[in-house]
Amino acid sequence: MELNLSGRKLAQVGLSCRDLDRARNFYRDTLGLPLLFEAGNMLFFQCEGLRLMVGLASKPEQPIGGSIIYFDAPDIDALGAALEAKGVKFIGAAVTVQQTDTHDLKLREFYDPDGNPLALMGLVSKQR
Repeated sequence: MELNLSGRKLAQVGLSCRDLDRARNFYRDTLGLPLLFEAGNMLFFQCEGLRLMVGLASKPEQPIGGSIIYFDAPDIDALGAALEAKGVKFIGAAVTVQQTDTHDLKLREFYDPDGNPLALMGLVSKQR
């Protein structure tokens, strides 16, 4: 049997930041992610089936970003409004990127305070 990554779930995603306190406030207080623990210059948050690590950039010139984290949001319109009320600045309105007979796949992008790209991704049921 060949061993590979097929069928394995993602266990943790890591992002870099420039200010740990600002990142803690954004991910915990603004986005509402539960803070599991802090270790050294790293914060660990719980997402459904995945842990998010946000760590202080080890060097001032270390690039920030490079990956996009998508949060599952079938309630994308309501969630987007709630996050806007907490100060999240979205790039624009939700965009429908795929349509089927039963669902629309919508994306709505934003950035964390260090410029890491984030997005809400909602598979929204069409009401009949």
